[in-house]
Amino acid sequence: MKRLPLYAALATFALHLVANPHYGFFRDELYFIVCGRHPDWGYVDQPPLVPLLSAGTQMFGTSLFAIRALPAIFAAGSVYMACLLALEIGAGSYGVLVTALLTAFVPILNAFGTKVSTDTPGLFFWPFAAFCVARIINGGSPRWWLAAGVALGICAEAKYTVFFFAAAMIVGIALSPVRRILVTPWFLAGVVAGSAISLPSLLWQIAHGWPFVTMLEGQQAGTAVIYGPLAYVVQQMLIVNPAFAPVLVAGLVYAFARPRLRWIGWTYVLLIVAMIGLHGHNYYPGDVYPLLAATGALAIERTAALQRYRSVIVVAIVAIAFLTFPFVYPVVDEAQLAATIEGAQRFAHLEMRSARSDASPITQNFADMHGWPELAATVARVYRGLPAADRARAAIFANNFGEAGAIDVYGAAYGLPHAISGHNNYWLWGPRGYDGSVLIEVGGTCSPQFQRAAIAVARTASRWALPPEIGLPISVCYGLREPVATFWSGVRRFI
Repeated sequence: MKRLPLYAALATFALHLVANPHYGFFRDELYFIVCGRHPDWGYVDQPPLVPLLSAGTQMFGTSLFAIRALPAIFAAGSVYMACLLALEIGAGSYGVLVTALLTAFVPILNAFGTKVSTDTPGLFFWPFAAFCVARIINGGSPRWWLAAGVALGICAEAKYTVFFFAAAMIVGIALSPVRRILVTPWFLAGVVAGSAISLPSLLWQIAHGWPFVTMLEGQQAGTAVIYGPLAYVVQQMLIVNPAFAPVLVAGLVYAFARPRLRWIGWTYVLLIVAMIGLHGHNYYPGDVYPLLAATGALAIERTAALQRYRSVIVVAIVAIAFLTFPFVYPVVDEAQLAATIEGAQRFAHLEMRSARSDASPITQNFADMHGWPELAATVARVYRGLPAADRARAAIFANNFGEAGAIDVYGAAYGLPHAISGHNNYWLWGPRGYDGSVLIEVGGTCSPQFQRAAIAVARTASRWALPPEIGLPISVCYGLREPVATFWSGVRRFI
């Protein structure tokens, strides 16, 4: 039984390593790579850890396999820590097995382990912190608080949502019979350690006027789907798979029913309440589900009425995971996936978007892995078609960081200059020496700020990209009428 967590983690790693590197780079992955190539203590829309790791995977050349190995590692770590947590709270080998299967196959956790996102490191660090707490409750050294603090501090350099998880966990412990474990200098040491590790990114945000907050406000006003309390709870059932949701709900109920596990129940409830109150995206609390996977597996293992159905439950989990395989791994032919989704929508019409964008026939997540090489190639044709004198002075302006990231990552092979954009951290990097004479605009038709323009000299083409990225006009703008500094101040878009 002691080796079961390791075997489960290795199996998860192998599965993701084979299944992850398909389709193409996700929009955010391109942006992470570019951000990581501009090392800093923070960025407009995220702390530095994920960009630095992403750029590190590309040190030996552009490689989808290399960057997708990163989430595979964290997915394996998530399964490993969830299994250790299950053991710590009293699960036997069967409970560990069910924990491993749920953590490996719950769709939202699967998504975090399939492509790089700022949620990916939380796959490991959130359940690790919970394991530390469980170990202390069971009589382990209070020094585990220091380990938990360090883990959460590192995770804060990936995504700020961890602060809400940490606060929910601490308050949850305080509301539970195990609150005595907070009364130790090691708890304060853990808080200090975590705060110190997370401080550089927060100081960067302060120094730049909290652009992250401005970005969140822009998202909520323009792109985010805002759910009410009941709808948000329904969303949680959908992102974990309605077939798995009863087990996780059983884990929540079981946690509240057991005094030594009640802190897990409170952690989940308080986190969800915080996300509802802050209008967080439906996937923001996703990294908490390994905790409910462990308590849910324990509840099944200890329910006498379910003893005879143990094998059936395991087979059912695997079968359900197999049926959802095309929707969580980028391995199915796009046309086949589109047909499958179209067929499924004839029977159910459920809203699962987290952004108000046009629908895609292959899901928004997978569509954002398409179209980027074609975009860079189209821009390169326009760029190379300019007279030599214009080409030497031309800048390439993209409307969003996905387009700009594609030009920067794929454009080197075409000799393209680095893209400029007003979107998020690209705006902070400035116009990169652009003098206002020639501008290739991706996705636009040149504003009146330019003296003349060649409108839509080319258009992007990709069948499976998100609809807003299909048929983008590529225009050439000449003679900026105003100073570049004035132009640049007007293109900022933190969203």
